[in-house]
Amino acid sequence: MAERVWFTSSTGPRLAGLIDHPQGPVRGWGVFAHGFTMGKDSPAASRICKQLASEGIGMLRFDNLGLGGSEGDWGDGSFSIKVADTAQAVRFMEGSGRPIHLLVGHSFGGSAVIATAHLVDSVRAVASIGAPYDPAHVEHTYDALIERILQDGEAPFLIGGKALTLRRHFIDDVRAADLHDRIRTLRKALLVLHSPTDNTVGIGNASDIFRAARHPRSFVSLEGADHLLTQGTQAQRAARIISAWADPYLGG
Repeated sequence: MAERVWFTSSTGPRLAGLIDHPQGPVRGWGVFAHGFTMGKDSPAASRICKQLASEGIGMLRFDNLGLGGSEGDWGDGSFSIKVADTAQAVRFMEGSGRPIHLLVGHSFGGSAVIATAHLVDSVRAVASIGAPYDPAHVEHTYDALIERILQDGEAPFLIGGKALTLRRHFIDDVRAADLHDRIRTLRKALLVLHSPTDNTVGIGNASDIFRAARHPRSFVSLEGADHLLTQGTQAQRAARIISAWADPYLGG
């Protein structure tokens, strides 16, 4: 029930995607944005999209620049490029006759889908999972490298078994990102899901996002979940919650 696809990124290289096709009657279509360096095949991305597809919501998940099967260099990316590429994913789906009404993002991707929703008119609902209120929160993963990067322009970055290059433009871009205004002016339904025991992105981030948002807004606590949603069936549970919540916005 999955279809491998490619589409052109906002900067030129092709991005590798996977469409989890809906089972049974089609309720709608969505796009999923993965976390910082996780990729489309990470447990959270795979399990959430497959669960949504099983409930009639087709989902496109894709690898960001230089990750997984995508072309390009991860080091050339940034938060702004992640947002632009997520918008490209929406346009790709719409070009194939599958209008996107739902955006779902996990962790860093949760921040990105909030920003992306401003760029695509068809989106009616946005769900963030374990998202940081300030995209610069991601700096905690490479804080030991910041001084070297600011001085030399780049530094090798090893995370999750991946050897990447982190460049100064990424740091400058993520520090300049203002998610507060994007949340306040969203004008689309927003669902904030977060675990109170998330030790990577604290629950306070969910409170800040929710306070900045205007109605329709909703919050659900993912009790017992870790940040990566690898424990038990937490990812599937999050997807079931999103599925029920998104129903009025999918358009059939």
